[in-house]
Amino acid sequence: MKTPCYCAALRAASRKTTALYDEALAPAGIGVAQYFLMCWVEYASPISLTELAKNLELDRSTVGRNVKVLARMGLVAETATEDRRETAIALTEEGLEALRRAAPLWKEAQRRVEEALGAAGAASLRALALSV
Repeated sequence: MKTPCYCAALRAASRKTTALYDEALAPAGIGVAQYFLMCWVEYASPISLTELAKNLELDRSTVGRNVKVLARMGLVAETATEDRRETAIALTEEGLEALRRAAPLWKEAQRRVEEALGAAGAASLRALALSV
């Protein structure tokens, strides 16, 4: 390969960035994937797993597995909906508290990533995420 593979570079950057966020969020007892999912649940609560998967741009089965982990941790719980065929979830008090503890840790991770990328690099990353 005579030119660098952008996909490989992005995947490596993604792994390193995920590790940075996971390390930052560890004191709150959650990782970045859980934090992101919980933020959506807080925002749209109660939310069905189908709608959550759509919003996260993930497969519903992936979201279901992640929600089961959060439920075992006591951070989310199923809630009643009008459509009994669909499962909906909401954050528990423990989940709200975990998000409260995690928010400043996430903000610090954000700051570190933006510092590494620079303002222009961060803007380019956001633009790339929206365009692909």
